[in-house]
Amino acid sequence: MKRLFAYLIIGAMILGVVTGWGINHFSTAEQAQAAATNLSLITDVFLRLIKMIIAPLVFTTLVAGIAHMEDAASVGRIGVKTMTWFVGASIVSLVLGLVMVQLLQPGAGMNLPEAALATAPAASTDNFSLHNFITHLVPTSIFDALARNEILQIVVFSLFVGTAVAALDDKAPAVMVIVEQAANIMLKVTEFVMKMAPLAIFSALASTIATQGVEMIGVYAKFVLGFYGSMALLWGLLFVAGALVLGRQIMPLFRAIRTPTLLAFSTASSEAAYPRILEALPKVGVRRRIVSFVLPLGYSFNLDGSMLYCTFATMFIMQAHGVQLSVSQQIFMLLLLMVTSKGIAGIPRASLVVIMATLTYFGLPEAWIAIVLGVDHLLDMGRSATNVVGNSVAAAVVAKWEGELDEAPEDGAPPKEEATPALA
Repeated sequence: MKRLFAYLIIGAMILGVVTGWGINHFSTAEQAQAAATNLSLITDVFLRLIKMIIAPLVFTTLVAGIAHMEDAASVGRIGVKTMTWFVGASIVSLVLGLVMVQLLQPGAGMNLPEAALATAPAASTDNFSLHNFITHLVPTSIFDALARNEILQIVVFSLFVGTAVAALDDKAPAVMVIVEQAANIMLKVTEFVMKMAPLAIFSALASTIATQGVEMIGVYAKFVLGFYGSMALLWGLLFVAGALVLGRQIMPLFRAIRTPTLLAFSTASSEAAYPRILEALPKVGVRRRIVSFVLPLGYSFNLDGSMLYCTFATMFIMQAHGVQLSVSQQIFMLLLLMVTSKGIAGIPRASLVVIMATLTYFGLPEAWIAIVLGVDHLLDMGRSATNVVGNSVAAAVVAKWEGELDEAPEDGAPPKEEATPALA
């Protein structure tokens, strides 16, 4: 069934590109736009379904996972190890993007001063401050946070609830039963939603190609190919770093996340892959309490693909307009991106907002970002897939460090920890 689903996704991607090209090639611009609008309806519904299940899924699995830990010290220890990996991966992603864009020079010679007159996207950089970020972490109401899918706020509340349950002598068995059953129900709901994924992938690719055409890839070929080449290097580094910690288990891990990665790539949404990763990692030995703890944090603090894109695209925009930064300015830009990229979880087109904030800081027009908008969706597909890979490797590494990584079971065998009804 897993192979069939992967084949369906690949088939949907191919059919989506072919259908989009046909609409773009044989229709007028108005007809192509109308067809794209109709096609995107399926993708929009699918992504809304994903958003519908993300909040309760994160809350129930995270509370259950933390509650099964021995004490608050365990939560703190795992949290420190998790953030250590996240910070290291963030630094590598940012520096790799900077080095590669300097080597490839994809924007050199474009000379686009008139692009400053283009219309900037509707996004605000006003809230990028340390005070706003820290206060935003704490929800004023958990129901408000759940309603708005504020993942960071849900994580904070879940940490308090899970730690409180773990601190009780009897572990609040009635509450644990409810939480674990709710988590199992949400995983089953997720299974139903995911059956719609191939349709959503087909409509997403078809609608994009229908309006923009495959020619958009050629116009920005050096930029697009340079970014994807840099991303391939990042995948290689993640593989090597994971192999150093995980050993032979790195191969089963990468095999297990193929479908979630394809799903994230095709829909340009790492959120769409979250339920699939949550399901896949325990099957290769990563215990659920680690997965439930690391993944929600990763979706806020470990966006490897997005950070690589931020440095690569920011420098590309500056190169295209003939702007040169000194070495000290480039280092400061990395530090600025390191901070601002941690507070944008859940913001639509978050990477663009971060890039706009960076351009503004250096006194450059926000409207310059317009030159990357034409291919942003294509690049968003790659960075979403990379975010999935980065968070999956992070969860497995933290599990290994904690002694919570079992030997990957044979295909078709249930994971060890699934032999009991409890999530842990």
